[in-house]
Amino acid sequence: MVEDIIMFQVVHRVSGALQRFREGMKTLGVLDAIRMHPDAFRLLFCHEPSTLTAAFWRDYLLDVEEQEGPLQLGGILAFATGANSIPPLGFSPRPSVDFLHELPLRQGRHLPTVNTCINCLRLPVLKKFEDFNETMDFAFGQE
Repeated sequence: MVEDIIMFQVVHRVSGALQRFREGMKTLGVLDAIRMHPDAFRLLFCHEPSTLTAAFWRDYLLDVEEQEGPLQLGGILAFATGANSIPPLGFSPRPSVDFLHELPLRQGRHLPTVNTCINCLRLPVLKKFEDFNETMDFAFGQE
């Protein structure tokens, strides 16, 4: 019985949608191209997790904490949450950091973004610490 339920949920329930998807892909010859060159299309259809290291962010925070000047940790907190100090009852929701692994092609989109409604800071994942440091300083008003 369990096997039948699993087959229905995983295979039969979605088979119609998959068939329509296949037919749509055939329309412009995309399905044939995928079958001929599956590796070329793998990144479009399969998620390959990349290793996440928060090393740049951690190193940047350590640098900011050690330096004297206009940019302090409170400034980063204000950028991310709208508050330059921790409220007496804490934050609700708790602040979080998302790492943006995919860099958009447009210039300037590699800057950090923030959603102060949910206290979420979104940081770009860059290849060199110098680039990350420069981007963060610019975004947080250091330059």
